[in-house]
Amino acid sequence: MEIWINPACSKCRSAVGLLDAEGADYTVRRYLEDVPSPEEIRAVLGRLGLEPWDITRTQEAAAKELGLKDWPRDADARERWVTALAEHPKLIQRPIITADDGTAVVGRTDDAVRDALTRK
Repeated sequence: MEIWINPACSKCRSAVGLLDAEGADYTVRRYLEDVPSPEEIRAVLGRLGLEPWDITRTQEAAAKELGLKDWPRDADARERWVTALAEHPKLIQRPIITADDGTAVVGRTDDAVRDALTRK
């Protein structure tokens, strides 16, 4: 299990605290420092069952500068979104937990984090 976090994020700290409390075996990836490649972003999207715009923090300054709210959300634009996430990792929703069964969750709630813990 791996968790992508920004240590400054309260939701990330809460998720890590819950993982610790449950005795989970996991690794931490500080994704702003260890930036995911486009391939890794595509892989995690597949594990999440989501599209890149589904995990994009559209209220971030970089999103506004890029004009993301006006970008198409379709198959033709998918790679453009993936590239934006790779080039501006702050836009990636957090925390993302990759579960042991090959799936992933966006762990913004305790329930989502617990869900990741049950996936074997």
